[in-house]
Formats: sequence, C-alpha cells, structure tokens
Amino acid sequence: MILMGISIALIGALGYALGAALQQREAVTAGATLKLVRRPRWWIGGVIGFTGASLHAVALSIAPLVVVQPVSVATLVFAVPLAAWLHGRRPRRAEIIGSVAVAAGLLGLMVLVPAHNVTPVLSSRAAIGLIGTVGVIVAITFLIARWLRGPLKALLMAIGAGSVTATVSTFVRVVGGGLGGDLARLLTWFTIAIPVLLVCAVVLLQKSYAVGYFGIAYAGVQVVDPITSVTAGAVLLGEPLPTGAGNVIPALLAAAVLIAGTITLGRMAPDHSQAAPEGVPVKLPDGGTGAVETARI
Repeated sequence: MILMGISIALIGALGYALGAALQQREAVTAGATLKLVRRPRWWIGGVIGFTGASLHAVALSIAPLVVVQPVSVATLVFAVPLAAWLHGRRPRRAEIIGSVAVAAGLLGLMVLVPAHNVTPVLSSRAAIGLIGTVGVIVAITFLIARWLRGPLKALLMAIGAGSVTATVSTFVRVVGGGLGGDLARLLTWFTIAIPVLLVCAVVLLQKSYAVGYFGIAYAGVQVVDPITSVTAGAVLLGEPLPTGAGNVIPALLAAAVLIAGTITLGRMAPDHSQAAPEGVPVKLPDGGTGAVETARI
C-alpha cells in the first residue's frame, strides 16, 4: 500500500506542478486579483492542479504523511523549466541547477524518515492549535513581505502559503487515513476545514506567484510544505522520525545542498507579463546584458 501511495502521489505531484506553472503565468500577467477568474488558462491550471491535489489526497489516505509529502518535491525539477517555457524563454542553467539542488537536498532529508504506517489520530485541541500556529506564521510572513521586493518577498509569501498547504495535507491525512472503510467518519469538522484551508492556500499561492519569481516561490512552498507536514506528522500524529547519530551527517549535507539551491533560485531575474521591446538591453542574472525575447501570450 505504501508503494501504491507513492506512485499515486508522484502522478498527482506532476499534475500539481503543471497547474502551478499555468496559474503563475496568469498571476504575473493579471496580478493576484479577481481578474484571474476571467482568464480561461488560469482555470485550466486550477483544474489540473486540483486533479493533482486530489490524487495527493488519495495517496495520503493509504500511506503515511512522512512518506507521501516528500514525493511532490521531485516535481520542482520539471515545474521551473516548464514555467520558463510558458513565459516564452528557455530555462536558464542556474534555474535547472537550483531546482535540482533543492529537490535533491530535500529528498535527501526526507529519505531519512522511516516509513511506518500508523493510524492518524488528532484531537480537536491539537488541530485548533495547528491552525492557530499556521495563522500566526502567515500573518508574520505576509506582513514582513509588504515591506520587501524581489525574491525575498516571493520567498516569505511562499513560506506562509506552504505552511497552509501543509495544514491541508495534515487534515487530509487525518480524515482519509482514519476512515477505515467507514464513511460516517467523514462527519467531522475536520472535513469541513479542509476546503476552507484549501481556498486560503490557493489565494496565498497566487499572491506568491504574482511577484514573478516562480522558481523561488515554488521551491519555497515545496520545502516548507513537506517539512511542516513531517513535523506535524511526528509531533501531532505520532509518526516516527529518524534516530541515530548516523543520520546527522547526511542530513547536514542534504540541508547544505537544499540551502545552496534555494539561494541560486533566489538570484534569478523575475518573469514579467510583458517583455521589453526587442533590442532593449536588460541586466541578466549573470551580470551581462541582452535583448529580451518576446513573451508568449
């Protein structure tokens, strides 16, 4: 069942990556406003992303949170180049290197987590505490982001958005993993909280995407989401974490690779909805200059 859950999660993660890239393209063009609902491509991205998220939910119902969540990280390798293509340009070498480094570093951390399937149990008090804690994180990150620009702004917003998506995954794991074939167990406030939290996550994600730095925004979400989920799974659901001194050095090396990849992505130039006129020199990430290609609309 664990292997099946991983397979379903991988397919869902690929769909989520494609949907995110499509929606980011529209968010950069129209901004994170209600104008997005009038853009068919944003809805297409939403449908694809929702399908991926639904498959992710199915995976969470049959496999542990600490196993399923890291699978989505692998899609970072595809999502960043895909977003570049949607903006009418080739992916930069640094984008590819950065996304691979983030994915490899985080996967390196996640494989240290032991895969044992336990029935998730979460009390209402703990659930409210989780929502309250995440609410504080969102408030702080978005408040600070108001005074920032560029990749730091996108990263802070991604941290807030990623903490909410992790909360959604935690609730899905509790509801789906605790069914045991009894649909009557769906009659709980946890089930109602899932779509509410999901809507909040979508709104926050669009705001982080609209900044224009898809690589750092997507990477931020993909890092914060599994780390927060694994923490919630260990602290609140009793899912096991790795032990033993032999795991420390590999974890430190993986963390170093992850940080280096994140910094690399953060140095990338933003994607804009409108390209500058052809022949106008612009500063490139490597410090040189060049003419901007016309973006595909």
